[in-house]
Amino acid sequence: MTRYLFISKLFILFFIASLASARISAAPEKDSIAVKTRPYVRKFFIGTALDAGIFSTATIQQDYTNVLGAPIGSKTTYGTLRFSYIINFGLTFNFNFGRHFGVYTGVDLKNIGFIEKPYNNETIKQRTYNLGAPIGIKIGNMADKREYFFFGGGADVPINYKEKSFMIRNQKTKFNEWFSKATPSVMAYVFAGFAIPHGISFKFQYYPDNYINPDYSKSGNEGKTVHLMLFSIGFTAPFGKNPDIIKKKVADLKTSTM
Repeated sequence: MTRYLFISKLFILFFIASLASARISAAPEKDSIAVKTRPYVRKFFIGTALDAGIFSTATIQQDYTNVLGAPIGSKTTYGTLRFSYIINFGLTFNFNFGRHFGVYTGVDLKNIGFIEKPYNNETIKQRTYNLGAPIGIKIGNMADKREYFFFGGGADVPINYKEKSFMIRNQKTKFNEWFSKATPSVMAYVFAGFAIPHGISFKFQYYPDNYINPDYSKSGNEGKTVHLMLFSIGFTAPFGKNPDIIKKKVADLKTSTM
């Protein structure tokens, strides 16, 4: 019994010594720089506004008239989902008021549009390249590549309009025009989304006004109202070195030269 008691005491002493050793080794040295610091938040920076992939669709309302031009009814359908990744990019100008609140604006170029299949297996594709200027609010963690929500609005100027129609894919009718009157000259929109760590962002955008000009005779859009909506997956990142990384490199250099 005495032997078992002695062995038990040895195990208890060994356990206490192990805990003390672990606590001492985990304690920071007096001369070392504190590791646990709050991530740096930039006051102002320029960053990317890359809507890398855009999925878009639309609500399409077609009004019908009789031979005298009097309205006889309307029909609302939804466009086929369209995906574009060329060319979607831009820049943002960001100002952070604090660690949890910021605003931004910028400029971007987007390839957006919709696909319609009205009847007789016909497919109609309409798209524009738009120059846009958003104004947004950010709420969350304003440190680099951290999570936050954003929302706001903006305006696009379509610079190129393209339309394709076909029943057989290799027999297409195409129409392409710069600064075309087939669409409004300015397209207002609203958006909301969120960013997750490492700069990946998800955004929903909606155009409340008519995406096309129903009075433009060339395009065959007479009596049509199209409300475009899109969902994008992008990447946001500030230009320049993160000050936290620079501080860490300086700290590592000081430690290695001691």
